[in-house]
Amino acid sequence: MNGAGELLHVAAAPFEAAVSVPVLPAGHRSRGLHGHSFLATVRAREDAALLAERLAAAVAPLDYAHLNDRIAIPTDENIARWIRAALADLALDTVGVQSTRHQGVDLDRAQRAHLWRRFRFEAAHRLPRVPPDHPCGRMHGHGFEVILHVAEDLAGADMGTDFDRIGQLWQPLHAQIDHGCLNDIEGLDNPTSEMLACWIWRQLQPVLPALSWVTVYETVTAGCHYDGRRFRIWKEQRFESAVRLRDAAPGDPRRRLHGHSYITRLHLSAPLDTVLGWTIDYGDVREAFTPVFRTLDHHAIDEATGCSGSLGAILAWMRERLREALPALDRIDLHATPLEGAVLHWGEEGPALPGPAP
Repeated sequence: MNGAGELLHVAAAPFEAAVSVPVLPAGHRSRGLHGHSFLATVRAREDAALLAERLAAAVAPLDYAHLNDRIAIPTDENIARWIRAALADLALDTVGVQSTRHQGVDLDRAQRAHLWRRFRFEAAHRLPRVPPDHPCGRMHGHGFEVILHVAEDLAGADMGTDFDRIGQLWQPLHAQIDHGCLNDIEGLDNPTSEMLACWIWRQLQPVLPALSWVTVYETVTAGCHYDGRRFRIWKEQRFESAVRLRDAAPGDPRRRLHGHSYITRLHLSAPLDTVLGWTIDYGDVREAFTPVFRTLDHHAIDEATGCSGSLGAILAWMRERLREALPALDRIDLHATPLEGAVLHWGEEGPALPGPAP
């Protein structure tokens, strides 16, 4: 990877389908015929418009179909393989299939499966080591969300760890932390997102050796990943902007002045502050982003920044503006719509997160 980083475009396409998974044991709820609102996602170096067009065409035969008629064993993993095969002429980085809002799988370039399942719990906490005037020092609460990631080399197998198995392993932890105060739990006297992710990892990794990351959403716009060795945090920001793509081909409607509700995620890797129990305060990330937000929000991006208005150009502009204020920043995601986005990263890419809901 060069100093400019790696730019990947992201496209997503929803489809509705009926499915049954015959390899599951008798009595399993997904063995019988049922249905999902699926979301397919691909990331590639290809042109964004081409990627979106090709993905939509690839999943069209699956929409309102019985998937078993096309894929003998339509697990999320095999659906992702089918989509990759349909796009074999494209240089795809990852192919993801999300069968519900709470679960899915991403296949990387080496066909390694990264399964994930999301859970929620309601809890109170306070951070006892922050400065006296910090709001997190007061007792408060969150609707936390946790994503458990499992990475497996399936070697052609039809499915990896059963999502229900992940749910079964999560339940004892959920019973312990849901509708309680995290500070009262042994090992969580300083329950930052980082410490909570680490605590969950230590409970689950011995019984789920394929566990690759634990993700904790403290709020819907901020959270932390932990993989047993290192922490990564992210902070999400939104801005409303007009744009015209100056470099779009003649006749492309994106050359006209239009606009988006943009969503960006700033990802940062930093060592843990052993006193405060976090890597970087989410509030500090938000404050560092404020000058960028003020430049972009309720403005025409191409005029305000002087860039072409493409997602890649905006990401490069944002990286340059944040370089000094956020030295730990190593990845920026930017979505113009729930079905169109891009990722610029110049460090370890880290785990995938579900994109905005379409």
